[in-house]
Amino acid sequence: MTNMTIYKRFACIITAAALSLSLCACDLVGDEPKPNATPQQSAEPNVPDVPESEVPESSEPTPEETPTETPDIVEPSDTPTEEPTPTPSADIPPETTPEVTTPPAIETSAFHLTGDAILTETDDMGMEYVDKMVFLGDSTTYGMKYYAVLTDGKNTQQVWTPSNGTLTLSYQGFAAIVYPKDGSEIPIRDAVTDALPEYMVITLGVNGVSFMEEDYFKSEYTDLVTDIQAISPDTKIILQSIFPVASNYEYLSSINNEKIAAANAWILEVAENTGVAFLNTASALVGEDGWLPQSYQNGDGLHLNEIGFGVVLSYIRTHGYQ
Repeated sequence: MTNMTIYKRFACIITAAALSLSLCACDLVGDEPKPNATPQQSAEPNVPDVPESEVPESSEPTPEETPTETPDIVEPSDTPTEEPTPTPSADIPPETTPEVTTPPAIETSAFHLTGDAILTETDDMGMEYVDKMVFLGDSTTYGMKYYAVLTDGKNTQQVWTPSNGTLTLSYQGFAAIVYPKDGSEIPIRDAVTDALPEYMVITLGVNGVSFMEEDYFKSEYTDLVTDIQAISPDTKIILQSIFPVASNYEYLSSINNEKIAAANAWILEVAENTGVAFLNTASALVGEDGWLPQSYQNGDGLHLNEIGFGVVLSYIRTHGYQ
């Protein structure tokens, strides 16, 4: 074998080995997984692009939408919360709304009560007499402060109500009032213990007529009166009648003059049974048509305005405790 033949065979072997290595490398490259080939292998979720026109606006208020002032405090309301939501009768198709009727006016005589506890007409005892009184009650009492009808106006310390401006009769046993002497919120009994008022006028029950039966109503009222008597025996207690409502009051189905007149008779009975006085201011507030006159109310049909409170104060002064 010549040198040339040996050289050719060696060259062929080298070439074949190189070709074999190249084919193996191609197979390895072909088996390598590609990046992001499946969702499970993706480092981040594949989020589709969203056009700017479809991006929702931020719900964060703009400076213009953020209130810069505290809203004025409005006169509290005695809207009954216990009234159940009416449900349509089975005989009425679902799309039919039952007709709402306004209770008729009652005879004004229903507000003219008789009894030994009722304060009768006297000479005008003046504002000096009123200045000696503490007024405990609901939002119909808070209005005396709201309209600044007492001697010290809106700075009066004569009005006792909870911080929300109203007191429901059924809460009297545990509710706290804002004690004007120091601004603290304390139970009614604690306030009486500290103040020992000469006169206390209590006006409660307008909320109660919407859900309280007679026995429950009188029991709560009696409990309050007898506790005050025990704490401060020298306090002259006057139970004031609930004021009538006007014909435009929104919740006449729950609070109306028929219920109010009945409750006033219950309050008079409590006064007679506990030996305290009864002030029948409602008789001066009811109009000839059986409603609170429009000129006496603040627009909601329930709360008095400044004119209405003028009638109340005049009645108090001319039906003095003697």
